Amino acid sequence: MTKILLDNPLLLLFLVAGIGYPLGRIKIFGSSFGVAAVLFVGLAFGAMHPQMKLPDVIYMLGLSIFIYAIGLSGGPVFVASFKREGLRYNLLVLTILGICAIVTALIGSLLHFKPSITAGIYSGSLTSTPSIAVIIDTLRHNFRGGGNLDQLLAEPVVGYSITYPMGLIGTVLAISLAQRLWKIDFKAEAKQLRSLGAATEPLRNYTIAVKRGEVCCGKPVEQLRREQGWDVIFGRVKRDGQYLLASPEEKLREGDLVTVVGTSEELDRVAAFLGEKSTEEIDLDRSEFDFRRIFVSNPAVAGRRLSDLELRGKYGAVVTRVRRGDDEFLPNGDLSLELGDRVRVVTHHDNMKAVTRLFGDSYRAVSEIDVLTFGLGLAMGLFLGLLPIPLPGGITFKLGFAGGPLVTGIVLGTIGRTGKMFWNLPYSANITLRQIGMVLFLAGVGTGAGYSFLSTFVNGGGLLFFGVGTGITCLASLLVLGVGYRMVKIPMTLLMGIVAGMQTQSAVLGYALDQTHNDLPNIGFASVYPAATVFKIVLVQIMVVTLAQH
Repeated sequence: MTKILLDNPLLLLFLVAGIGYPLGRIKIFGSSFGVAAVLFVGLAFGAMHPQMKLPDVIYMLGLSIFIYAIGLSGGPVFVASFKREGLRYNLLVLTILGICAIVTALIGSLLHFKPSITAGIYSGSLTSTPSIAVIIDTLRHNFRGGGNLDQLLAEPVVGYSITYPMGLIGTVLAISLAQRLWKIDFKAEAKQLRSLGAATEPLRNYTIAVKRGEVCCGKPVEQLRREQGWDVIFGRVKRDGQYLLASPEEKLREGDLVTVVGTSEELDRVAAFLGEKSTEEIDLDRSEFDFRRIFVSNPAVAGRRLSDLELRGKYGAVVTRVRRGDDEFLPNGDLSLELGDRVRVVTHHDNMKAVTRLFGDSYRAVSEIDVLTFGLGLAMGLFLGLLPIPLPGGITFKLGFAGGPLVTGIVLGTIGRTGKMFWNLPYSANITLRQIGMVLFLAGVGTGAGYSFLSTFVNGGGLLFFGVGTGITCLASLLVLGVGYRMVKIPMTLLMGIVAGMQTQSAVLGYALDQTHNDLPNIGFASVYPAATVFKIVLVQIMVVTLAQH
């Protein structure tokens, strides 16, 4: 069996992936390793023989694709996360990540750890798989031939593999301790934070009978929406047996029936202000106006703001909801559409075909990646990764096959389009490429480090690495929870999501959602996840390069 695997690297690749991926979905005490389990299976196979490893091009290909796709999808969120409250959350997280990097580097120096292992411990303690990818890439690009390259590349994987499990478990334990120590009332916090809503909170449609003309009539619906702070979309109006779209300038009259889309709580507020919820569901009447969910597949529309499409003026249409992946949310004029979005449109029968042509409505079209923009963007990222970047003290480093595509992906993902060139990937394609890229990378580095893993663990201070990693995990989690809750006054419901985002760990987010019984932790997670991912990537590169100089 060993000889067969040695002679057939593709068989080895898919065997590692086929075993590791389902293992990562198994939950132990409510948590799972996710795709990182592929790494541990790779280590097991690699330990069977010193030559049991995949060609370097496999993990390099996987790394570049994975990181570039992350940059494309995270770019807009990364930029938006520094607005309003997100700025406070990110400053807290980035400060603590920086403190933990300094502490890790100091401990590594005092205990005479190799720089590669020190950086691996930091990545594992904070469960950052992209970081370990960058460490390996940085070591490869800065290797000067003074030793065994394979051994050097295995060292950070050892540090990461030993500390990763506690990076997950320790964070969950810290959150559990904090909520019990401060006796958090999640229901009370949810009421205080109801204005934030949540990305996955279900949207509903009410037909409301206007009966309080003295307070609502005479003002355009957009003015009412702003004054009352309603997070809703107005659809159509039935007046004297006739139907019309509720444009922003439309003034309601007593006796009107109006459809409104939003969360149940928001709709109850609107109904109480305008009159009452009606038993007549005018949104189901398709005699004049029709509605349908349309798939966004037209590249000419993707990357453009809804307000730029002039749907009301040109087509007499309104978008009442947008579904992206598994999340459904209310649109606004500044929302930029992405390939793969599904928009619910209300318009007159005569205009529905034209609106459908505008958005595309072709599943096949978004199943095909634009190889021109994808290849060109990734090539620019790889070229950027080759350029030497000077640091203070005469030190230079390269972004490499990870950092270059990441920076390029963030920039292009934020720009969205350049003329007729649309840089972003369809949502489903992005998720698929990220998944494939990460599996290729983890299988490659796992098999490459497997043979030296056991000996390094036993003879190289594995238990000491584990202890240091546990300390870093607890330091990071408890600092965010303590400072965030007691000093910055961030509600624990959001803070638990922020901790999960700092760890870039969806398993921790799942635990937070189970504890709070609402979707508000998603907001904290999404606010800091992109910045935390990028910052940890930058920190480990600096850590490897600077420690190697001393």
